[in-house]
Formats: sequence, C-alpha cells, structure tokens
Amino acid sequence: MKNRLITGIGAIILGLLISLGPKTILKLCEAESDGNWPKCHWTGQAELGIGLLIAVLGVLLLTFSSKRTRLGLSLAVVLGGILVLLFPTVLIGGCAMKDMPCQRITFPALILSGIITVIGFTFNTLFLLLSGRNQEEGKD
Repeated sequence: MKNRLITGIGAIILGLLISLGPKTILKLCEAESDGNWPKCHWTGQAELGIGLLIAVLGVLLLTFSSKRTRLGLSLAVVLGGILVLLFPTVLIGGCAMKDMPCQRITFPALILSGIITVIGFTFNTLFLLLSGRNQEEGKD
C-alpha cells in the first residue's frame, strides 16, 4: 500500500509539472512577430500530452493493487519519462539561441523532471519485479 501511494502520487505530481509547467511557471518563448510559433512551443505541446499521460498513469498506480499491473504501469511511466527527455533534446528541440527562456529555464527543468521520472520509476519497476519474484519463490 505504501509503494502504491508514493509512486502514484509521485507520478501525478511529476506528470502535472511536466504538462503544466511550460504553460505556467516555466514560460516558453512567445509567438514571433509574423504569428508563427517557435519550435519550443511545439515541444511544450508535446510535453503537455506526455505529462498528462504520466499523471493518468499515476492515478492508475493508485487504483490497481495487482503487482503485475503496477509493474506494467511503472514501466509505462519510465517510457513516458524517456519521451520527456527526448522532446526538447532530440525530437523537436527549441530555439537556437541559448539566451532564450526555453533554453535557460524550461528545457533544463523538463530534462530534470524527465531524469527524476526515469530513475525513480526504473527503481520502482525493479522493486516490483524483484518483490513479485520473491513472493513466487515463497509459494513453492
């Protein structure tokens, strides 16, 4: 029960930070004078989707008690965290100038959130995998 609460609430918080951060406290660059949006805007849109997915996975981690189900959900959060890292660095990117708000504030915060997500839920996945294996060995 303790593992469910910690991981579920942790995923919800990380997911909301990833999804809402670029829209609120971690401001991205504004639209250009011709009305076009810079690349970092589209990275923010992608992070909105993946962050909401991570938050929903957190709710599901709170809901289900089966270790196998939580193992799969935890692995899905790890994969979501990898996408959080890939959007600003490889897949979409951001503004080329290093003094832009996306490069100075938003992307470092997203990368840190992605690293925390990947490491935390990798450990949770391993914990669930090993604890499930120990219980199966005890049944014999």
